[in-house]
Amino acid sequence: MIKIDNLVKRVTTSEGELVILKGVSLAVKTAETVAIVGASGSGKSTLLGLMAGLDTGTSGDVILNGHSLGALDEEQRAVLRGQLVGFVFQSFQLLPSLTALENVMLPIELKNDKNAHEKATQWLTRVGLGERGHHYPNQLSGGEQQRVAIARAFASEARILFADEPTGNLDSATGARVIDLLFSLNKEYATTLVLVTHDERLAHKCHRTIRLVAGEIVSDEMNAAAQETALEVEGALHD
Repeated sequence: MIKIDNLVKRVTTSEGELVILKGVSLAVKTAETVAIVGASGSGKSTLLGLMAGLDTGTSGDVILNGHSLGALDEEQRAVLRGQLVGFVFQSFQLLPSLTALENVMLPIELKNDKNAHEKATQWLTRVGLGERGHHYPNQLSGGEQQRVAIARAFASEARILFADEPTGNLDSATGARVIDLLFSLNKEYATTLVLVTHDERLAHKCHRTIRLVAGEIVSDEMNAAAQETALEVEGALHD
């Protein structure tokens, strides 16, 4: 679903050129869950943004579902994001002037789906906020806002979901509930999930943990979650 080939990102600063990513290469399979971890400044969020087509690399390429982002202009990348990608951010990124329901409806309406209201209502119900659709973001708790953001991401029928520190602004108990919801929906809909996190416990819920240090991948390890999935598949085959 995602292939990254020798991706480099350089930016020019007042102190000279800064290399943020140094020839990163990796592949992510369909329905795989991958955590990107590392210290602040290691390039995690930059890598996530490049994978999602929000920015372009200095060299190298990102291929999403067979589409080379390097071969597309910004408008074409935006169209591809609308077709393939959903986002969950640390800061929720809900539009404050829209209700929870309207926020979830937005990506559905952008696809000219006439059933946007019905589908958005169903998704809010799925995340436990069916009675809160008329509330604005500032009338919701942090955990509720993040659940709206998750509903919005899945409502777009995205095949790839990118999450940047999805529990960063939540207390541990609320964060745990949000993560359980995110992984439950991910498993149900076989969405490819790539998330950036400082939380090692969250990382270990993913199939793989990719560790960045100073813009380079220093480890790419399978987690227990991947082994459990393999056992489930093997058991299903025997059944």
